[in-house]
Amino acid sequence: MEPADRHDAIVALLRRAARGGVVSFARLVEAALYAPGLGYYSSDRVRVGQAAGTDFTTAAALGPMFGQLIAASANSLVGDLKSYALVEVGAEPGQAHYAAVAAQFAELRTFRFGSTPDFPARSVLVANELLDAQPFHRFVRQGGAWRELGVRVDGTELTVEPLSDYSTPLAAEFARSLPDAEEGWIIDAPLAAEELLSKLLSGAWAGAVVLLDYGKTVAQCLESSPAGTARAYRSHQLSGAILDHLGSQDLTCHVLWDRIEPVLIAAGFRGVRLDRQEAFFVKHAAAEMERIATSGDHEATGRLRALTHPAHFGAKFQVLYGLRG
Repeated sequence: MEPADRHDAIVALLRRAARGGVVSFARLVEAALYAPGLGYYSSDRVRVGQAAGTDFTTAAALGPMFGQLIAASANSLVGDLKSYALVEVGAEPGQAHYAAVAAQFAELRTFRFGSTPDFPARSVLVANELLDAQPFHRFVRQGGAWRELGVRVDGTELTVEPLSDYSTPLAAEFARSLPDAEEGWIIDAPLAAEELLSKLLSGAWAGAVVLLDYGKTVAQCLESSPAGTARAYRSHQLSGAILDHLGSQDLTCHVLWDRIEPVLIAAGFRGVRLDRQEAFFVKHAAAEMERIATSGDHEATGRLRALTHPAHFGAKFQVLYGLRG
């Protein structure tokens, strides 16, 4: 399907679901990312990497080294890996970065975006850029109050306007929790990420959770992001045109870490900690990093630098992790 046809089909889908011609941003993003047969993440095409036709690069796209560092970190966190399954949630097509370390675990289970994972009794859950790939609500400070933004879909063009009321109870709760801000300030909230994580952690399995993503706290968003953090990625180009090319570009916003941490704690995880990716690997995979750095393999050391250097993925990404059982 051509991008223009995909976009029009998603708009038509939203029109059927709209109330008064308007849908919440969360509903629009959900359709753009996950509508069956239309959404960005519903296709099997390779989206991640540097090859032609891809849209963005993640740490996992750097190959087996990512899996080696994750395995070393998991060993530091839980000990004997042979007693644990490695459960990857939010896997991208065409990636096999854990294949080389699968034998270190009791088993390897991989689940694509939109699938329903199941967890053995002892598991290490790893999710790389899963949370930022969830639908997000948008809120604007207007008239001394926080209002939720929606998108009018019944016109010739998509236009943004405030909703008459909050779209969900969780959206209302979030808006009430926000402090004052300057008029016109926007904050994006991936509340669906909190709901998804609660489901993933709801079972009785024991082990570790390792969440790699980029994010800020609510306070940081209200200090440094007046236009919000939502953006689109297409062909390795960052764009603020999040209403264009629906279904053919990635839509994302920063994770709100101070909303995610309590989800782990409520699920019984202890020692919950947020580190920069660089610090996490130094703390939990130092021996593996040293082995790679002294291997004499210049290509490997270059990938290691990309994963951990503050100018690359090392500072851009953070890792939230904890233990249960």
